[in-house]
Amino acid sequence: MSSDAPPRALVTFVRTMDCFAEWCGRIFCWLIVPLVAAITYEVFARYAFRAPTVWSYDVAYMLYGTHFMLGAAYTLYRGGHIRTDVFYQNWSPRTRGLIDASLYLFFFFPGMAFFFWMGLQEALHSWDIREVSNESPWRPALYPFKTVIPVACALIFVQGTSEFAKAAWAALKGKPL
Repeated sequence: MSSDAPPRALVTFVRTMDCFAEWCGRIFCWLIVPLVAAITYEVFARYAFRAPTVWSYDVAYMLYGTHFMLGAAYTLYRGGHIRTDVFYQNWSPRTRGLIDASLYLFFFFPGMAFFFWMGLQEALHSWDIREVSNESPWRPALYPFKTVIPVACALIFVQGTSEFAKAAWAALKGKPL
């Protein structure tokens, strides 16, 4: 094995985390089906029968929010989050790795830890009081929806660990993992 070859344990770790993110993304993408079904039903009921539902608004924002949040780790894996590519594309792999690893270490991980902690506190409080929505007469339970926040943060944190490992390798060796 060459000295520039990544350790097998590192490659296994990164592939496992990436596989997990992809698996989660493929599962969570199916949340779009009940979202589209609920909105389609609402539009049909509203205009065909002049009988709007009391639940469609709540279902729509909860499913969309869940879809959006739980898909964030997959988006991170696929490189779909915002980046200033006009600068980034011209940098060497070592410079990209150094910048990315630094940003993950000093901003991403502390930010995700903060969001996880605060989201967990909010979710636990919501479960404790069995919080319901006041946005509609249907008043659905909010505590499962609020639980999505710490779960999404944990998933993003896991994928961020993989991305940090890739960036650190690129910073050290000057080539992608």
